[in-house]
Parts: sequence; structure tokens; C-alpha cells
Amino acid sequence: MPYRYATPLLLLPVAAFAQTAPPDTAMLRPQVLPEATVTGYGQQLPLRRTAAAVGVLDAAVLERFPQNALTQAVNTLPGVRLEERATASYRLSVRGSTLRSPFGVRNTKVYYQGLPFTEASGSTPLNLLDPSLFGGIEVVKGPAASVYGAGTGGAVLLTGRRPLLGTSRAQVGFTAGSFGLRRYTVAAETGTATGYLRASYARQTLDGYRQQSALRRDVLALDGEWQPTGKQTISLHALYSDLNYQLPGGLTRAQFEANPRQARPGTTTSPGTVQQRAYYASRTALLGGTHEARFSERLSLRTTLYLSGSSIQTPYLIDFERNTLLGGGGRVVASYRTTLAGRTLRLQGGGEGQTGFESSRNYQNRAGTPGQLRYDDEIRTLTGFAFAQADYELPAGLLLTAGASYNRLRYRISRISDAATRPEAYQLERNFRPEVSPRVALLREFGLGLSVYGSISSGFSPPTEEEIRPSDASINRALQAERGTNYEVGARGQLWNERVRYDVALYDLRVRQTITTRTTDQGTQLFDNAGNTRQRGAEAALSGWLWRPASSLTPGTVSATQAGGTGLRAFVSYAYNHYRFGSYESGGNNFSGNRLTGTAPHTLTTGLDFSQQLGFYLNPTVNHQSRLPLNDANTEYAPGYWTFGSRAGWRRELPKGLGLDVFGGVENVTNRRYSLGNDLNAFGGRYFQPAPGRNWYGGLQLGWRW
Repeated sequence: MPYRYATPLLLLPVAAFAQTAPPDTAMLRPQVLPEATVTGYGQQLPLRRTAAAVGVLDAAVLERFPQNALTQAVNTLPGVRLEERATASYRLSVRGSTLRSPFGVRNTKVYYQGLPFTEASGSTPLNLLDPSLFGGIEVVKGPAASVYGAGTGGAVLLTGRRPLLGTSRAQVGFTAGSFGLRRYTVAAETGTATGYLRASYARQTLDGYRQQSALRRDVLALDGEWQPTGKQTISLHALYSDLNYQLPGGLTRAQFEANPRQARPGTTTSPGTVQQRAYYASRTALLGGTHEARFSERLSLRTTLYLSGSSIQTPYLIDFERNTLLGGGGRVVASYRTTLAGRTLRLQGGGEGQTGFESSRNYQNRAGTPGQLRYDDEIRTLTGFAFAQADYELPAGLLLTAGASYNRLRYRISRISDAATRPEAYQLERNFRPEVSPRVALLREFGLGLSVYGSISSGFSPPTEEEIRPSDASINRALQAERGTNYEVGARGQLWNERVRYDVALYDLRVRQTITTRTTDQGTQLFDNAGNTRQRGAEAALSGWLWRPASSLTPGTVSATQAGGTGLRAFVSYAYNHYRFGSYESGGNNFSGNRLTGTAPHTLTTGLDFSQQLGFYLNPTVNHQSRLPLNDANTEYAPGYWTFGSRAGWRRELPKGLGLDVFGGVENVTNRRYSLGNDLNAFGGRYFQPAPGRNWYGGLQLGWRW
């Protein structure tokens, strides 16, 4: 979390603003805050001109929370839930996609620095990234297949930090906290008129709140951009992540209430996670680059290529997995702008392709060491899509968007260990039927105060490799792809001389062949198609000034100190989820009409942001989640909860280009006992993954600018 010399105005989740000018010039005159351009569906339009539900987090939002995890910052976005089943074991849900994600990120496409970060197999290792890397996060909610390919949940666009123009800086930081938390960060960056270069390193260790929940993560990143000519831009990104965290396992309700800090104990038929030394360890490298050629003011071509490699070890209750993954791919987007009947027409077209090879060996787990080989697989994955989109400016402030994509996916699974004894079962190929996913949206703008939109979109979400091939040595030949259609209307804008901003959305997502998960007595995750679901919801976000100093400038302008949010602001985000199973029968039980497993009907986040000209700041936050069903039968529920936390500190520019941020905070002040990242449909009622109790943290960031 590098020290920021000129902090952008804090906006929660409704909008974001571009970075302010360097402090040596911003201190001299008022600065107009330009509205940020969001990537969204690739239109590069202001958020108010984007006909979609897009949640935006800028660096200021990310930094108001502890930097050891992304959970709290992401959960300020209505309709988005980021959970931690174990330390650094992230699970992301966008509008109810938790149901098929017992771990990891599925049904949602993720891009890091413009590179496809979701693997060809459909899974996203979000836990490889450190929060200090991010300068902004955009979440496109709902089916985004018309531009981003397969997925009914949406797309997440992660952007890195960029140096201020004409500055060079170095930053170091240290954070210590409860349960053995230690964080060390260092970064160096320089920015010029023709590009930038940034290198960063972050190390985090944690003993853990629960038994068997320690963590170590080292992340090294190098990012650069260069403009060899005025019509070309080249960017390069390299990332190396070394991650190791222990797996405590799920608890029954009785175990959770008796001692939430224990790991999953053993039984007469199954060992515990401590006995089996369960953990996840990976080493991953990612290298990619983008070349953008601007042939004219109307025509441009953007080409992205990447390579990745990972080595993963995961001993759990029964099996010890050793996986080696190699991946690569690219994305090409051509953009053209012209006029038709005197109105602006923007056209996009292109494609994306990914391939992956995985060598996966599964052994018996003998207390954290591999035993006898159970099976040896090689998995080859090929996926891709082509897309086209048009945006046309109509009379009366209307914007029409129409697009579609054509998606393909193929798995080839070779069971090497059966090649000699069972040649008929040696190789399996799954080719999923091609799917066309269209999207149509219409937006009407009524000045800065209001813009309304409506959209109809469809999505295609095939099973991931982990769902086709679970760790019990079976291969799921019957699992089908999810397909969904989303109907949505929304409105956003600003009131009272830009003091208040709001964003609301209503949607109705209908999913066919919904994939659901269940857990066996050995901890294996299995997957089935559960018929249809209907996911109706409402999302609202509101933020605005409650008080500003008398020295505030005229509306729309801000001084350098006010750019950091001098005064008192409030924000609130709320989501209502009316999610139900449709025609779903399992084992003779009809679950039609039941609540969707793992999704809370109500979520709420609200907070205040206070800062004053001497540099003191305070950021209290309240979170609420209502009770949610833990199984498809709706016979077990996780209780709802309220949590409270706050960060406070002093941030100041010092002589000779130095900057200092001294901070501290406390989370879960009331020591609420709750589970974040429940195991759904778990065998034996082991649903609960306890979240940390009351905990504190403190640290400092020191920066030097020259």
C-alpha cells in the first residue's frame, strides 16, 4: 500500500475519479476532478454512460481497509461477496455464483493488467495476488459473454498502480497484527510522458486464527509501459507468486460453538487436517504484454499475449495432489469509430484464445507426504471465443449497445496410469456445444443528475476442469454447461451539486442446468446439474458528503488537501437477493422453491470517512449479512451477523519529498462468532469455516519522491 502524495477523492462503489496532479502543482491551484473512464464492456466511457451494472473500487477505497486481504474492500460492492474459507483461500461470488464455487473463483472471468488471469480450465487463482498490487478494480455484474467470453457471473478487471506523471518514488511499509500477522512491502516507480516502470515486492506471514491455518506469501511484480511513437503503446507485465497456506477444514455446528479456533478433528473413519498436515502450496509465474497500434483517430488494434506456469502441491484428508500447469493465450480487439447519419458509431470486434496443459498426479496422503500413486492424468484444454459489439449514439441522449460472442471449449483427459490395464478408459474428450451469447442494452442520459438503462444479456458457463475431474479419481461425463439469461434495469447519477452519488439496479437472472456442489465424508467436492434457478435481486449504493470545511471550493473543484477527502463522507451499499431453485430434484427430494444455497437474502455495508487538513483520518465500517441456507434442502442455516471495524491514522507530506502514513485499526470489534466461506452441502454437517475473532493491526508506510 504505497504512500499516496495526492489521494484521489474516495468514492464507494458508485464511481471513481482519475488520479490528481502531482502535489507540487496541485497545492498551487484548484483542480477539477475528471470523471473516470471505466473499461466496462470495452467502450471506454464514463460510468454514467455505461449501460451495465459496473462496480468500481479505486486505490482510496482499497486503502481504507487492512491490506492483508481484499475481502472487506470488495464486499463494499453490492451484489459481490468475497469470502475466505481458510486464510488466503478466496471464494468470489457475483450475484449468487457461490453455489458452484466450494473454493477458488469460478463462473467469473478475471483479467489482471489486461491479461486473461482466469485459466483455460475456468478457475482463477485470485489468492496469488497481493492487495498492494492494485490501483483499481472493476466488477461487471451479470452475464458478460458478449465481450469477455464464458460466464454468467460477470467479469473482474484488475488494474495495477501507475506512477504519477513526472515523478519517481520509492516506498517501504510494515504492518504487524493479531495472530502473528506480519507484512513487508517495498516498491520503486518512475513515470514519464512516454511511459512508466514499477517494481514491487510484498511478503505476508500469519500464524492464523485457527489451528492449522498459517500463511506465507511472497509476490514480486514488474510492470512497464512505453510509447515508441505517438501511435503505439507497448506494455509488459511480469508476476511471480510463492504461496503456502494451511487448510484447517470445516467444523460441525457443535464444534464451531464449542471452539471455533480448532481445526477439523479426526474420526474413527477419517483423519483430521492436523494429522494429515493439510495445506496448499503453489509457485506461479506469469508473463504477458500488450501492443496497441492507433492507425488513426478512428481505428486502433490492441493485441495481448501471455504465458503462465504453476507448480502446485495439495495434501488433504485422503489424497496428495501434485500438479504442474502450463498455459498461454492471447486476445485481439479492433476498435473503429465513425459517424452514421450524423451520430457517433463505435464498433469492436476480436477474439480470445487460451490453451492449457496440466500434469496431475494424485497420491495417498501419508501425513503430508505422498504415498502410493492413485492415478496420473494429463489434461489438455482449449477454449476461445470471437465477439463483436456496436455502440450507436441515438437522438435524445440515447445510447444503443448490441453485441454477441461465439464460444467454444474442449477438454482432453488422458489417464496415464490406466493406459496399460484399461486402454478403453485411457482417454476422454469433452466438447461442449458452441454457444452464441448476445447482449442488447439501451441507455438514456438526463444530464449529470440521472442516467437510466435497460439490458438483456445471456451467458454460457461450462464446467471447470475441477468440476469435470474431482479428486476422488472419477470423471464426470454427464455434467453440462450452465446457460443464463439476464434482464436488468438501472439508474445512476448525482444530486445536490455533486455532493451525493447513487447507483441502483434491478435484475432477473434465469439459469438453466445450474451446477451445485456437495462434499463427501473424505472432503471431496462433487458436482451435479441442479435444474433451473431464478435469481432476482436489487442493488443500491449511495455515497456523499455530510460535512466539508468552510474553505471548500465551488462545486466540481477541489484543493490538494480536499482531494484526500477532507471533511466527512458517508457511504452505504445494500443488496437484496431473492434466489430460488426451480425444477430441482435430488435423491427423490424435490427442492423446487427452496432458497439458493450459500446466498444471503440481505447484505449491507456502511461507513464513514473522516479526514482533516492536519492529516488525521478515521474510517469506521459496519458489515451485515443475514442468515443463509447451507444445504439445498434448506434444513440448515448459518446465522446472520453484524461486524464493526475501523482504521485510523495520520498521513502527511514531510520536507525533502518524504511522505509518512502511520496507521492502526481493529476488526470485528464485538468479537462476533461467525463463519465466512461456508462449506455447502457438506457431509456430516461440517459447514462452518470460522472467521477471525477480534483482531488488531498497525503499521507505517514511508515514501520518498524525487
